[in-house]
Amino acid sequence: MLAQEFIVSCPGKVILHGEHAVVHGKVALAVSLNLRSFLRLRCSKHGKVLLNLPNLGTHLKWEVATLQTLKTAFPVDAGDPKSPSPEQIAALKEFVGVVNGSVDTENLAVMAFLYLYLSIGAKYRVLPSLEIVVWSELPIGAGLGSSAAYNVSIVAALLTACGAVGFPAQADAESARWAAEELHLINTWAFRGEKIIHGNPSGVDNAVGTWGGALRYHAGKITSLERVPELRILLTNTKVPRSTKLLVAGVRDKILKFPDILNPVLTSIDAISQECERLLKEVNRNPSVDCFSVLEELFDINQHHLNVLGVGHPSLDRLCQVTASHGLHSKLTGAGGGGCGITLLRPDVDPNVVEAAKQELKACGYECWETCIGAPGISLHMFSGLKEEVQKVFQRFEKAEH
Repeated sequence: MLAQEFIVSCPGKVILHGEHAVVHGKVALAVSLNLRSFLRLRCSKHGKVLLNLPNLGTHLKWEVATLQTLKTAFPVDAGDPKSPSPEQIAALKEFVGVVNGSVDTENLAVMAFLYLYLSIGAKYRVLPSLEIVVWSELPIGAGLGSSAAYNVSIVAALLTACGAVGFPAQADAESARWAAEELHLINTWAFRGEKIIHGNPSGVDNAVGTWGGALRYHAGKITSLERVPELRILLTNTKVPRSTKLLVAGVRDKILKFPDILNPVLTSIDAISQECERLLKEVNRNPSVDCFSVLEELFDINQHHLNVLGVGHPSLDRLCQVTASHGLHSKLTGAGGGGCGITLLRPDVDPNVVEAAKQELKACGYECWETCIGAPGISLHMFSGLKEEVQKVFQRFEKAEH
């Protein structure tokens, strides 16, 4: 086991194009979002496991000996990682004190951690004594892949601590990434953690978090796109809650009612996704104004299509109106019905224009972040390589712990 501390980070994700159409066999493009979850792991010798999740207000401590009482539900597994069993989930619920089957966000996060800690420990025959702090820039429950970033970060840290994957950072490097084979292992375990939280996830979110960049999702097959450019965006959370399940069901009912009208809309969304994929490759070779103009047009067309499918919302309409008044182009991302929207920012956009749009959106009660898509996936960092605001966060935890 490594006798040192280290920090890993994992990006969130947004759907660039293909929302809802992907459920009906069309292509979707998911891209990494450079709002990240950060995890600090410290190996120790005090015989305890500490888990600090400040975004949830959770600070837990267990004796390693106490966690060993759960080992009967986590036998040594010599094969590839498998899905969580009903017996394992039941044991975890009982351990964390889930009452009447009601599992909240905090319980799910703790269960996912314990599941991964015990499963990886059984696989590699070690239950390490350690301290973990996970802090995230990502809002929780906003459809931005916060749970996947959490799971991928935990898996990368635990596998590194157990020696199952290497320690990729060089002495003079501020951040580094694992080899492809090790990333595959990280992704496989993270998918298992996602199953604890979501039951039957697609695997897209954890794959984006692991590899970063952009992924093409079609009929259950996930393909990583090579050399995706980092594009600047304005991400806006309308803070309007929505049910993905109800929105997906509503689109399905509408397609069944008007197949001749709406199937062509799905076909058009599919064409948008594929044209965007082509343009992303083109931007890498030749980042011309024309490319960005077409990307903006695709945003506009797709947003209209999503409104036709019935997943728009007045809050999203207002977002598009505000940004359009500043010459910017936006669309919803994810399930719609509220939630988040993304606004493409050209490389030459005037910062004053972006700031004016942000202030007007904030006046609507929305939350905004100026960030980028196409960012690196799970990465290991030296403390000096972290941006200043993240350094301050961990320094604050350091003072609180002492």
